[in-house]
Amino acid sequence: MLLPQEIIRKKRDGFELAPAEIEAFVAGLADGRVADAQAGAFAMAVCLRGMSRAETVALTRAMTRSGRVLSWPEVAGPVLDKHSTGGVGDKVSLILAPLVAACGGLLPMISGRGLGHTGGTLDKLESIPGYCAEVDLDRFSAVVLEVGCAIVGATAELAPADRRLYAIRDVTATVESIPLITASILSKKLAAGPRALVMDVKVGSGAFLPGLDAARDLARSIVEVAEGAGLACRALLTDMSRCLGRTAGNALEVAEAISVLRGEPADPALLEVTFALGSELLLMGELASSGAEAHELLAKALASGHAAERFARMVVALGGPSDLVERPRDHLPIAPIREPIAPVRPGTVREIDARALGLAIVRLGAGRTRPGAAIDPVVGLSDVAAPGESVGGDRPLCIVHARRPEDVARVRAEICDSFELGDAAANPAPVVLEQFPTRAAALTSAPSSP
Repeated sequence: MLLPQEIIRKKRDGFELAPAEIEAFVAGLADGRVADAQAGAFAMAVCLRGMSRAETVALTRAMTRSGRVLSWPEVAGPVLDKHSTGGVGDKVSLILAPLVAACGGLLPMISGRGLGHTGGTLDKLESIPGYCAEVDLDRFSAVVLEVGCAIVGATAELAPADRRLYAIRDVTATVESIPLITASILSKKLAAGPRALVMDVKVGSGAFLPGLDAARDLARSIVEVAEGAGLACRALLTDMSRCLGRTAGNALEVAEAISVLRGEPADPALLEVTFALGSELLLMGELASSGAEAHELLAKALASGHAAERFARMVVALGGPSDLVERPRDHLPIAPIREPIAPVRPGTVREIDARALGLAIVRLGAGRTRPGAAIDPVVGLSDVAAPGESVGGDRPLCIVHARRPEDVARVRAEICDSFELGDAAANPAPVVLEQFPTRAAALTSAPSSP
C-alpha cells in the first residue's frame, strides 16, 4: 500500500512521482483516505517543486478517471468546450456557451467556483433563483442534447478528486501551480467528453500567472497535455490587466451577460474576447471554414436573439425562471447599498491593479476565504472604469454594491489604490495577445457592439 505521507515526502524532496503513486494519491482524494491536511501538503509540494510533463499527464488522467467519463452518441453537431484560467469580471462563458450553441455546437461545460481573487462561473449562475448547478450526469446530458449547452459543476460523479483538491487549493495559496492548473482544468474537460477545447489563458495583473512567460508556459502545458490525451486544443492569451466588462460580482455579472445577449451596448473588450474564443471553437468544430465566416456566424447569432434564446432555455432546463432574459431585475438579487467611489483626484485611468480590485470584491463577500464558505451573490462592483477613460466629477471609478455602509468604507481605499491615474492615457494593451499554437490566419476582431 502506498502511503500518502510518503508520496508527499517524495515530491517535497524534489523527486519525480511514478504514475502508480499519483494514481494512488488521487484515488485517496476521491474516496476520502487522503485527509485535507495531506491534500494541502501535496498541493504545496507540487507548487514548490513542480511536475514533469509525464507527471502532469498522469495526474490529469488519474483525476479524469476518478469518476465517470461521458461519451456522446452521434449527435447533430460537434461537442466543444471552453475554459478560462480566471479573472476579474470574466463572464465570457455565460455569453459564449449559448452563442456557440446557436451556431450549431454542443457545449457540455463543467465549470468551477471562485478561486482566490477571481470569480467562479458556478457562483455567478447560482445567483439566479432556482438554477441548479449540481445535477446528475443524466440530467446534464439531457440538457446539452435538448438546448445545445449546459453549464454545471463537477459533481461526485464527475472528476470528484479534482472537486476536492480544487477547493483546498483556493485557501492554501497553491492556485498558481501550472501542473495543478493544467490537471484541474483538463480532468473536468476530458471527463465531459468534448471533441475540441479552446483555452482562455489570462495575462496581466488580475491573472493567476500575471507574467507573459508564465502564461505561455501554461498555454503550452494545457495544449500539449490535452493533445496527448486525444483532445484537440488551442489556447489564446488574453489581457487581464483590468476588469473584463463593467461588472465584477456574481449577480451583477449575470445581469451584464444577459445585457450582452440581448444585444445592448457592450464593453468592447468583453465582446472581443468572446468572439475570438467562439471563432476558434467554430473552426475546430468545422462549423466555419475561416475566421471571417466564424465571426459572421457569431454576430448573426447574437443580433438575431438566437443566443439569448439558448441561454433562456438553459436556465429553465436547470431550474431557473422562464422570463429571466426578459426581466432580469425581477429575479436577480440586488444589494441594499450602492455607493459610487470617487477618485482622489480627476484624471485618466492609466493602469489597474486587477488583483487588488478582485481582493476587494472578495472582502465584500463575493468570494471565499475557506472551503465551503457561503458567498453573497449581490455584492460587487458595477460601472468599473477602464484604462483610457477619464474619471472624476460625475464619473466615479466604480459603484460598490454592498450589504452595509461599513463594508463600503472597508474597501474604499483599496479600490482607489487599484487605479493609477494620470493626465493622459497610456497605450492600451491588446485584448488578444497571442495564440498557441500560432496560426498564420489572424483572428477577426468582434465589433465594439453587436
